[in-house]
Formats: sequence, structure tokens, C-alpha cells
Amino acid sequence: MAQAQGFLFERIGAVAAAFTNWIMTRALSRIVTHGFLDVTTSDGRLLSFGDASGERVHVRFADLAAQWAFLIDADLRLGELYMDRRFLIERGSLHDFLAMMLREAQNARHPLVARLIDGARTRLRTFRHRNLPTRSKANVAHHYDLDGRLYELFLDVDRQYSCAYFESPDQSLDGAQLAKKRHLAAKLLLEPGKSVLDIGCGWGGLALHMADHARGGHVLGITLSEEQHAYAIKRIAERGESSEAVEFALQDYRSLTERFDRIVSVGMFEHVGLASYRAFFEKCAELLEVDGIMVLHTIGCSATPGFTTPWLDKYIFPGGYIPALSEILPQIEKAGLAVTDIEILRLHYAWTLAHWRKRFLARWHEAAALYDERFCRMWEFYLASAEAAFRYEDLVVFQIQLSKRNDVIPVTRDYIGQHERAATQSSKADLEGAVERDTDDVLIG
Repeated sequence: MAQAQGFLFERIGAVAAAFTNWIMTRALSRIVTHGFLDVTTSDGRLLSFGDASGERVHVRFADLAAQWAFLIDADLRLGELYMDRRFLIERGSLHDFLAMMLREAQNARHPLVARLIDGARTRLRTFRHRNLPTRSKANVAHHYDLDGRLYELFLDVDRQYSCAYFESPDQSLDGAQLAKKRHLAAKLLLEPGKSVLDIGCGWGGLALHMADHARGGHVLGITLSEEQHAYAIKRIAERGESSEAVEFALQDYRSLTERFDRIVSVGMFEHVGLASYRAFFEKCAELLEVDGIMVLHTIGCSATPGFTTPWLDKYIFPGGYIPALSEILPQIEKAGLAVTDIEILRLHYAWTLAHWRKRFLARWHEAAALYDERFCRMWEFYLASAEAAFRYEDLVVFQIQLSKRNDVIPVTRDYIGQHERAATQSSKADLEGAVERDTDDVLIG
């Protein structure tokens, strides 16, 4: 009897595996028409997809349930399967697989189940992203209050944790991040004596850069991350800056009352929450002087509104949301602000993430010593999937310039390049002066 039952269960398992493999073959054959993808299923079958062009990528599913999880809800479950080693890379890299899938999926129609799930997530996006102050702080702590040594493994020397501005594709990460800061300062028409608010200041690098260009003014950087705030305060002390020039506060932007000549926000708007957009811009309008200028730098979607990838929302950026311009601009108008310029940065973030991913993988063991291997696989999936999305999907970066008057900004965009070149020359002069001083010290000694 037991033998018969065992045989029956074995047959049922074989039929289930064969049916699952058939479903997977139909699904992936519609998506992967170019490239070279091999998939080893949980029962050891080898399925091949594509036209055998390019580098071969070989992946494996550890169990039948993992295959179904991937087929039903890859947006959530693929990352979890990789973290738990139920989806494994046998040849190539995780990034190679994700890049192939996103590149090929552009021309494929998603299965019905996936379309239904995507539609439900899109309709629920407003209700899921109501970031009240207490929730905002908790969401920020989830990601930005990780051990600071983790970020040192892959960020540039200034810890810029946002899209860099590549003046050429082969520019170094540090050079591109410096170019980003110069680009923002130019758009703000930053001059000595101006007061500046940096909403979501991170580890303080941009605020300190702004302070260099607003000598005689005052720069306030605010953040909800205790780790970032402590690090930024430490940087002020190391530079010997006075609190009159720059200060950092552990504060929500909604609690501010003073006015500023300039407002900048980089990489923070993604955490505001769709339901809070109008309140955000109304507060910015309240804080901005009549002749002031604001620049908002945020990840955006170049297509119609969608939803936050559920894996990213659960494990990396809870409460985060990537908006379309159609969701941002109406709220700006209602707040009484005028859009004076919009620049779309394409591929810049893909290049930035490529640097971060390669740096992180090169120092994997140091990250594992801080956390563990599962955390490292989670972080690799985050960096690899984001890089592929910015390269092959509709993710871009918006730089939106705002004002209250239409006569405070030059009528042509030449001023941006002029300010950037002046800042570059000033930096070279400061560096040359420092070298001369060092040489004099050596000669005197």
C-alpha cells in the first residue's frame, strides 16, 4: 500500500513538474527572443531560450514552488528567491539575467495573471503611500540608518547617494558626482550671501558644496536619518566650518518656518509619498522667498503612472514611489509655483549604478562581515535590478527648476554652462593655491 502511494505521489509530482515546465517554456519563449538563456528546472530539465546570440546566461530553480513563484509574481518573488538561494546563477551574473529579461520584456505582452496584479498595484498606489511624519522617519531609518561603513564600500568619497551627472560616459564616479553638485548649484544661480535649504541632505556633501558657493550666506541641511545627521555634523567639525555658514538638523521639512533664497532637494522626493505631493510643494512655496529658486532632483517615470516594485518596497525603500511628470506638475501648479526648466537625465543613473554595483561586488566580503551573505544577495539584487531598469525600462531622473516669478532666471540656458565653467576654474585655482602653499611649507621647513 505504502509503495503504491509512493508511486502515485511520484507520478503526481512528475506531472506537476512537466506542467510547470510547459508554462515556463511558453512564458519565457514569448519574452526572450534574442540572447542566450538556459534554465535548469527543479526536476533537472534544461530549457533554452533566445537565438543563441551574445553571452550565455544559465540560471537554475531549486524547487518547484520557486518556479511557480517566479511565474506568478516575479516583481516580488524573484528577489526573494535569489536572496534565499532558490534561484541561482550558474553562468553569467545576476545583472546579465536581469538585463536580458528587462531588455527583452519591452517587446512582450505580460501574462494575464501578471497584468491583473500590476493593475491592482497601480490602482492602490495612492493609498499605500501616505507618509505621515512618524512613518516617514521609520521608512528613512530602514534604509539610511544602516551601518555607515556599508555605504563607504561603494559610494564616492563624498557619499553622494543619488544619480551622478556624467559629462562623458567614461568619467569617474567621483568626477560625475562633483559635476552633479556643480550642475545643481548652477541651476540655483547660487551666489555669495544666499540662504539655502537642502531637503533630505544625506551625509551633507551637497550642503557643504553649496556653502562653498554661498559664502556669507547660510546653508541648512535637514534629514530624518540619525546616522546621516551624525556623519554630517562630524564633517562640519572636520572642515572647521561655523554654524553660521552651514548647519544640519534632524528635522522634517513640514516643521520648518523660516524662508530661504534657494531650496534644493536631491533623492528625497521619492520618499514623500504620492498622497503628500501637494502638501510638499505648498510647504516649499511657503519656505521660498518671492525671488527665490528651487531645484527638485528626483527619480521619475517617463511613461504613464505605475507602482513601486513590491520587492523594492518591502526590502529596500518602504514607502517609496517613482512618479510620472503627470503626477508632479499638477501639484506644483496648485501650490502656486512656476516650472521654469525641466531636464531629463537619461542613462546617467544606469552608469551611476554600474559603478556602485561593481564596487559593492568587489568588496562583498566586507559587506558580509557587517551583515551576512543573505543581506549581500539582497543588496546585489537591488543594485543590479535598478541598473537594468534605468537602462532598459522607463526610469529616468527629473531635474525640475521652480520659482515664483518669471524674471528671476535668465531667459536662455547659457547661464548653466557659464556657472559650471566658473566653478570648475575656481576649483582648479583653489587646488593650485593649496599645492603652492604645501610647496612653500616644504621649502620653509
